[in-house]
Amino acid sequence: MAGNVNFPGDTPQRIDIELPEEVAEGRYANLVMIAHSAEEFILDFIRIMPGLPKARVQSRIIITPSHAKRLLRALADNISRYEATYGEIEVPEAGPPIHFGGPSGEA
Repeated sequence: MAGNVNFPGDTPQRIDIELPEEVAEGRYANLVMIAHSAEEFILDFIRIMPGLPKARVQSRIIITPSHAKRLLRALADNISRYEATYGEIEVPEAGPPIHFGGPSGEA
């Protein structure tokens, strides 16, 4: 995998990016919690499972404020392209993401 890296005042450079097999498999997350300080943004990607009282952080990514803004722009661009192809993404009203209690269905 290769990508272009641009730093202010520099000419774009092409670098090789290694994607280890265990990372390529990916991790599923259905919740992101974000915190920040003056110097960094911390993104905790969490998987919540129905019926379990605990959630687990799958990955923690720490980035600079300028990278956070680039991520915001990249996500907005990709969401626009996604919606142009597949239709608008529905976002449910705010509320608990998943019921944490035990099973509540009936057979």
